[in-house]
Amino acid sequence: MSHARPRSAPRRTVAAVAAASALLVAMSACSTPSAGSDPAEAAPGVTDDTVTIGTHQPLTGPAAAGYSSISAATTAYFAYLNENGGVNGREIEYLVKDDGYNPANTQTVVRELVQDDEVFAILNGLGTPTHTSVLDYLNQNEVPDLFVASGSTSWNQPEEYPWTFGFNADYVTEAEALAQYADDEFAGKSVCVLGQDDDFGDEFIEGLENVLGEGSLASVQRYSVSNQDVVAQIGAMQAAGCEVNMLATVNGFTALAIGTAAKLGYQAQWMSSSSGGDYVTLAGFLGDAATLLLEGFVTTNYLPYAPGNEWDDLFRQINDEYNDGAPFDGNTVFGMSVGYLFAEALAKAGDEPTRQGIVDAIQSGDLVGNGLVPLSFGADSHAAYKGVSITTVADGVQDFIGVTYVSDGSGGVEPYDGDAVPLENDGVPTS
Repeated sequence: MSHARPRSAPRRTVAAVAAASALLVAMSACSTPSAGSDPAEAAPGVTDDTVTIGTHQPLTGPAAAGYSSISAATTAYFAYLNENGGVNGREIEYLVKDDGYNPANTQTVVRELVQDDEVFAILNGLGTPTHTSVLDYLNQNEVPDLFVASGSTSWNQPEEYPWTFGFNADYVTEAEALAQYADDEFAGKSVCVLGQDDDFGDEFIEGLENVLGEGSLASVQRYSVSNQDVVAQIGAMQAAGCEVNMLATVNGFTALAIGTAAKLGYQAQWMSSSSGGDYVTLAGFLGDAATLLLEGFVTTNYLPYAPGNEWDDLFRQINDEYNDGAPFDGNTVFGMSVGYLFAEALAKAGDEPTRQGIVDAIQSGDLVGNGLVPLSFGADSHAAYKGVSITTVADGVQDFIGVTYVSDGSGGVEPYDGDAVPLENDGVPTS
């Protein structure tokens, strides 16, 4: 499955960077004392009946069309969870604040959540540059910064950022898996890449070269999300004779790249990061031409998005009952999976959860999640998934093909044939 997985955000303008820098200084000077470290002291956001958490999401702005549905899906899962008893007798209250995919706004809304709303944790803050702008603030104030919605490796630095944990398979791992699949299936064909001009693109290119070799890419093209025109980049790939094109793109730019190539009469094999690989979302951009243009499209996933899967069936039911029957796509599965993992961590944190307690629960290595590959959390790893499965599109249907890779820990991947995590207790975690 491909899952519209947001891992990266638009480039900041000079004005936004200046505003973000000024606000970061103000935030650092106005830090909130950490709380909840004393087991006898009630943690912020925790009452006898509720646990309040928050997030920053792009409900408006350039990323809204691709990703605003994620927090709605998480909210729907929590509504289902609450109706089924919550976690250790407490309901989850989820505060969603719009940052418009602007780092300066991110800093404002996160400070509001921590200092005014006194949330227990930040969950699934979305975007690489946006969340990077609050990384130091959250760690300085010892606020659990859980399951960031971005594939950047920045979230897996337990010594420097002990309160931060990733969720997505990182961009390097995704690229390594796609490169290995290309090497296995399209040997001898020229491989090229179109990547976002930030950490997303940088890390994706790193992963490709880990497997294919440095200098192996026939053409390396970059784009900025502030410029909705990739004719020059796609034209350069066409001129270079690129046969297999790797995309470190968000959904809108995946569709733009493939659509632009079609207008140029240029055919190639397209392979994308899961950040820009959700078929339902892409079809919305490409319209009637989607079935033809996306035939054979390859991407990755690490979550259970396929008809007939028990998790998928449960999430579709929750979506119908608690999310007003919104369109069901990779974002839906992503958002509900994040909610489930948080609930599992909170359950493991015990009857009287503290901020340190939930961090300890995640680092224990006891969490299972609901992925296609095992979780990688531990004392020395704050990465969630270090492996992905390959999906392709055939006749307008995106599905897994039975090929899964996990990181080998040395700059490559190896096949994985283990079982996916089964559904238990109707998706309601217990301690």
